[in-house]
Amino acid sequence: MTYAKVKISANIHLETGLHIGASNAFAAIGATDSPVIKDPITNYPIIPGSSIKGKMRSLLAKVYNETLASSPEDDGDILSRLFGNHSKKEFKIGRLIFRDAFLINADELDKKGARGYTEVKFENTIDRITAEANPRQIERAIRESVFNFELIYEITDESAEQAEEDLKVIIDGLKLLELDYLGGSGSRGYGKVSFEDLQLETVFGTYDTSNLNELLKTEV
Repeated sequence: MTYAKVKISANIHLETGLHIGASNAFAAIGATDSPVIKDPITNYPIIPGSSIKGKMRSLLAKVYNETLASSPEDDGDILSRLFGNHSKKEFKIGRLIFRDAFLINADELDKKGARGYTEVKFENTIDRITAEANPRQIERAIRESVFNFELIYEITDESAEQAEEDLKVIIDGLKLLELDYLGGSGSRGYGKVSFEDLQLETVFGTYDTSNLNELLKTEV
């Protein structure tokens, strides 16, 4: 019986400001309209694993689903086996675990003169009839921030036979994310990211990743 855990890791480099929102239900008067989600211990911005997983899955659905899926439950076999499917008819536990990504270069940002690890961007929406402005404040993690990315891929007897195909799908997902955006307001320049120093290793079990690492070198 084969059972192992393979870790895929990288650094997420922000090329533009990133906004992934937190609740502002109890915001004080004068506070930012749309704050970013932060680590409650360090107060640094974070990238939730759920945000990476959801965006990556939605992009891959455009490539790997044979028909338009109105919800994740309608995804085809490839995405269902990787990300999971909670449909009663096609229930599957996903092979991937997405970790939250934490800021890892705060000291470097300090040396570059950053006044903080987030910025507040002021924007306006203009009523086309009345020309009335509706100003808003949106908080963003600043560009040049680097976050640690970690993905766990589960190897079993079944997935071992499909590991190379699965890795190609994962790499496609990362490439699509780089060509699209992460978080909100991507059409206005937010959320451009790149994945750097991509690595793969077995962290539990004895699964030989040499073929996967060769594939990683050729695909990235």
